Amino acid sequence: MSSGFATTSEWAISNFGDCDLGDVRRTRRAVQVASRMAEHPSGSSPQQMNEWAELKACYRLFHSQAVTFAALARPHWEQTCAAARGRVLIINDTTTMSYRYRQDVEGFTRGGKGFPYGFQLHNAMMVNADNGEVLGLARQELFYRVPAPTKENRRQKGRRPRESDVWGRVIDAIGAPAAGVEYIHVCDRGADNLEVFCHLRQQHCQWVIRCSHLNRDIQPVTAEGLGAVVSVEEALAKRPVLGTKSLSLRTRPGQPQRSVELQVRVLEVSIPQPRRRTPYLRAIDYCEMRQTLVELREHRPRRGSEPLRWVIWTSLSVQTLEEAEAVIKIYEQRWLIEELHKIMKTGCQLEERQYESAHCLEAVAGITSVLAVRLLSLKQLSRSTPQTPASDVVPKEWIKMVEALRKRHLPTVRDFVHNLASLGGFLMRKDDGEPGWMTLWRGTERLLIALQTQDALRRKCG
Repeated sequence: MSSGFATTSEWAISNFGDCDLGDVRRTRRAVQVASRMAEHPSGSSPQQMNEWAELKACYRLFHSQAVTFAALARPHWEQTCAAARGRVLIINDTTTMSYRYRQDVEGFTRGGKGFPYGFQLHNAMMVNADNGEVLGLARQELFYRVPAPTKENRRQKGRRPRESDVWGRVIDAIGAPAAGVEYIHVCDRGADNLEVFCHLRQQHCQWVIRCSHLNRDIQPVTAEGLGAVVSVEEALAKRPVLGTKSLSLRTRPGQPQRSVELQVRVLEVSIPQPRRRTPYLRAIDYCEMRQTLVELREHRPRRGSEPLRWVIWTSLSVQTLEEAEAVIKIYEQRWLIEELHKIMKTGCQLEERQYESAHCLEAVAGITSVLAVRLLSLKQLSRSTPQTPASDVVPKEWIKMVEALRKRHLPTVRDFVHNLASLGGFLMRKDDGEPGWMTLWRGTERLLIALQTQDALRRKCG
């Protein structure tokens, strides 16, 4: 059964039943609290718990010093990595959990002028590369921003720990893939860092990373050897067009939905030793690294529209237009991590929690982040395996209830997902495409209420 379509109690036992919280009673309570949170993802703790005794037990759980973010989420991380088969994508990104100006929260500090109170959460989500199925979170790290020291010179800046080090720590925590498994880390421009590339190479992983530093020194690889040192921008400007690709862009702020024609350029390069090596680069005795640049540049942009341009680093072999398009397709999956963050903040209302200590909010985030994966996987399953019989992955009582509410037979996963989303406002018109997580989440809440009502009536009537 898919973890996305497991009953709330089955899902809670699977993901939190093996938590090491110092006492088996705490683990049982964590399972119960997680199950209640899954029944009403957007609610506050008083709304999610059924009675005052349950709410007090929930508060005691989150206040316990043994109940940490990592202790709650670790079993899910381990299950996710164990489920990896074949080629999988590990989509990485950091998001800010902002509690605005809540100075009253014990343990919160502001990470510098202009930053809100709260914490940073780095997530590494594992996705099946072939069909887009969400496997879960492979690793996470919760941390707080530390303001840069005043009057810091360049040498001091190079020696102190940096916020960007989190990428390498998470990559090392996930480690190397098992036999028969290939990891491809997919990252945005925050990971355009030589140390990140080195961590990935040390862990025998592949990568697809958006380029941010177009002024970085590189050496183009030619048939005769390495060319002269130039910037990324200069090297790409001299490359011929390998081919063109059409891409449909979603609506963005200030930019309507549109189709664009992109020119594709490919260049194999070597990154030479930098002038100043960080302590990490000295420790691994860095000399050079070879990888490929893939550029997409919009050809003849529409007047008034910002031209689209992607420059992507990849360790994958790219010799043809088809291989370049495969790399582009991989990078397009990065939006899934943005969906996950949106579910955590908007769907699960993590930033609206009113706990008065950072420790409690961190513990709540440990359950909420795994719950967000459950909601996202509901959406993805109908896309990854639409013709799978619904009875193979969905609890029978769920199918019966949705069939009763919608008054129709639901043989496949796609049928079930669309009708479940319709309970949350999805109109199921011919051109509506696939439902979003918001309508699925609302439909799931309505379904769970119907099931709870049915169960209560059965107990009352014997």
